[in-house]
Amino acid sequence: MRTRDLSYWLFLAPVLIALTLVVVIPLFFGVYYSFTDWNGITSGEFVGFKNYLDLFHDADFLASLWFTVKFSVVSIILINIIGLGLALIVTSKIKSSKFLRTIFFMPNLIGGLILGFIWQFIFLKVFSGLGDLLGIEGLQGWLSTTQTGFWGLVILMSWQMSGYIMVIYIAYLEGLPAELIEAAEIDGANAFQRFRYIIFPLVAPAFTVSMFLTLSNSFKLYDQNLSLTGGGPFKSTQMVAMEIFQTAFGENKMAYAQAQAVIFFVIVAIISLTQVYFNKKREVEM
Repeated sequence: MRTRDLSYWLFLAPVLIALTLVVVIPLFFGVYYSFTDWNGITSGEFVGFKNYLDLFHDADFLASLWFTVKFSVVSIILINIIGLGLALIVTSKIKSSKFLRTIFFMPNLIGGLILGFIWQFIFLKVFSGLGDLLGIEGLQGWLSTTQTGFWGLVILMSWQMSGYIMVIYIAYLEGLPAELIEAAEIDGANAFQRFRYIIFPLVAPAFTVSMFLTLSNSFKLYDQNLSLTGGGPFKSTQMVAMEIFQTAFGENKMAYAQAQAVIFFVIVAIISLTQVYFNKKREVEM
């Protein structure tokens, strides 16, 4: 028993050490620096809650936070709807299901910066060309306004993550008891009724996982935001991750940026834990 206990901790030790060095210790240092006026070079003096109080009067930070919340809500809804729809398609009785799974998942393999530049070309060049050809002014000047920049980011994020979320739903859909679906068909339930009363409640655990992943990825988005819009025009599409980066490395306000990061961490943690708690309550045991 002692040998087993020792081997368990020996195998676990590298992970715990790495987690402590990379996550736990930097977190404590970051919280400490958020109460100082540290600029990244000189040792900062303790200023108490000054940085946190200044956040509530920082128009740029509040605007980026509100933009991030709006983007995350829309992205979470679209990605989960599209991901579930794709999962239902590829788990149906079609011959090309394996090929379609590969095609739908491939965008997730492309890096965020590259995706941003690809969609920037599509929005600026392809959309403009189609607008000239079809005479549609709405396709002209995409990414030049806050509204089109917002929807550009939503489209990019949905295109990238839907295939990844699809895989999670596939795992649960393929584990559904076939006899239950067949019994519902025999009883005369149509496709919509089978989905609403049988399939959707049974894949609720997948929805909990998928919603958590899409929420965390949407809130911390940076690469795509940088390469697609760069936060423009006039910082109107700048998300919180980019705002923190610009504050720290653009303005050399390291302590203030750390305070932004701490507040951002607390907000995301509260939302994520609340989402998981309420979704868990609705899950149906399979």
